[in-house]
Amino acid sequence: MKKENIITVNNLSAGYFLGKSKRMVFEQTSFAIAKGEFVGILGPNGAGKTTLFKLLLGLLKPISGEITVFGRKPQCDNDRIGYVPQHHSFDAELRIEALEIVKLGTSGKRLGFSLPAQSKKETKASLKALDIVGAQELAHRSLSTLSGGELQRIFLAQALVGNPQILLLDEPLASLDIRRESEFVKLIKDVATSQNITVLLIAHNINPLLSALDRVVYVANGHVAVGDPGDVLNSEALTKLYNSPVEVLRDSRGRFAIVGGEVGEEGAHHHEH
Repeated sequence: MKKENIITVNNLSAGYFLGKSKRMVFEQTSFAIAKGEFVGILGPNGAGKTTLFKLLLGLLKPISGEITVFGRKPQCDNDRIGYVPQHHSFDAELRIEALEIVKLGTSGKRLGFSLPAQSKKETKASLKALDIVGAQELAHRSLSTLSGGELQRIFLAQALVGNPQILLLDEPLASLDIRRESEFVKLIKDVATSQNITVLLIAHNINPLLSALDRVVYVANGHVAVGDPGDVLNSEALTKLYNSPVEVLRDSRGRFAIVGGEVGEEGAHHHEH
């Protein structure tokens, strides 16, 4: 049975206006993402991975073409989308409990204070989200005392507290070591499967994702390649995408390394471990 597409992109061109000129990020891009898929968003720095998230979140309008989420044009503050940004605007030394950060996923969009009954409901939902990510024991810990991996669990819980149907994760593995990368990917996959959530995860290193991925969206050189990892992450496909020689190597454990003279800031290192 074919799964329902909940994100569709048709002949999409996107970019930014700089004065009277515009910088195109990608052009004439079309693909669809089905409900429940786990999708890795890959590509060099500045290629447009975060731009894609901004389009999905309704923070950026297409220059041309169409993008729909749940059959409609993207809208800001869509409660059906949970988002974990790459950078968080809080002071790491702030003595605020993890539970309060998670509660912002329910109350952070409203002005004023919650009524007692509402506050109790928000606390219950936040503790449930912490339990889902295996971090309920961190509820009353100060953010300043948490490790990088623990913080990522808190931010994941914050994104989950509103019961989203889509989860957008921007570089959630960046601050983690190799072992914790794999652990966190497994956690995300388990949560997504149990909650029937569609995941789009931006990463520089494909290897920790391989056991979880359904498909890859690879953004480079103003274009996008979409498909199964093996169909996209091969020398022929990436050479065509970059319009420059690129070689994809795989070791005996199936891990990828991408090398090429014109891969630019991404280089070989971002896909090796």
